[in-house]
Amino acid sequence: METKTTNNYDVSISDTRLKEILDSTEAFDKVNEIPPRDKLTYSNGFNVNCTAVFIDIRESSKLPETHNRPVLGKIYRAYLSECVSIMNNDPNCREIVINGDCVSGIINTPKKSDIDRAFGTAYSLNSLINLLNWRLVKKGYTPIKCGIGIAYGRALMMKAGYKGSGINEVIWMGSVVNESSNLCHQGNKGIRQPIQVSITIYENLSTENKNFLSPVKESRFPYNLTHYECDVINIAMNNWLSKQKQQSSGLTRGTTTIPSFLGYSNLE
Repeated sequence: METKTTNNYDVSISDTRLKEILDSTEAFDKVNEIPPRDKLTYSNGFNVNCTAVFIDIRESSKLPETHNRPVLGKIYRAYLSECVSIMNNDPNCREIVINGDCVSGIINTPKKSDIDRAFGTAYSLNSLINLLNWRLVKKGYTPIKCGIGIAYGRALMMKAGYKGSGINEVIWMGSVVNESSNLCHQGNKGIRQPIQVSITIYENLSTENKNFLSPVKESRFPYNLTHYECDVINIAMNNWLSKQKQQSSGLTRGTTTIPSFLGYSNLE
């Protein structure tokens, strides 16, 4: 968030604010859908059922070893731009957060069909990385690997910042955020597939979508189920990319129309 004031810090006033916050009797109402942002104040909050989708670049710290800063800037800008675009395409997505090379979306999913749509967002991100990597390789740049995590559960939605300054942000805390982030960090590591899916998400998916997922179990006895994983793609995006590759290699001619990718009915 951009700072808007240059007021001097006063420790006594700061202490007054601390006591005001810590002594408050604020309530965090449990709700099943994400309320509008304007319902938030500095003295309330909401305990919300929602879905969180995270995507993060694996071994991003090694990219500066192979590319200079201008190239890194282009890679990150392209990656962040289109991750946000895909998440924003989900009509139920309420918040998108960029933190370094991690992009996360908080999605309103009161219905099972909404969870299937959120899963569609996850696998469309997977297809996006295939498209981006094709473009990167054509430019002579290093392709990237990403992990994607998706989980469902409760998150604490609250307004935080410096009261009266105009500097504030809606923040999301809780088990669903932590679980999705942890799953994301497992994606594309070692033998793990790119998309890591929580048990609760799996249980609420359609039978068709469940069939794309494989169970992940603990490495030590008793081998308890921890979550699910897959390497699913968006068929329409993949078909479009295949045509572009063919045209680029001179195997086909003519124009290709870009379809509407994210209808989430593309896994056929």
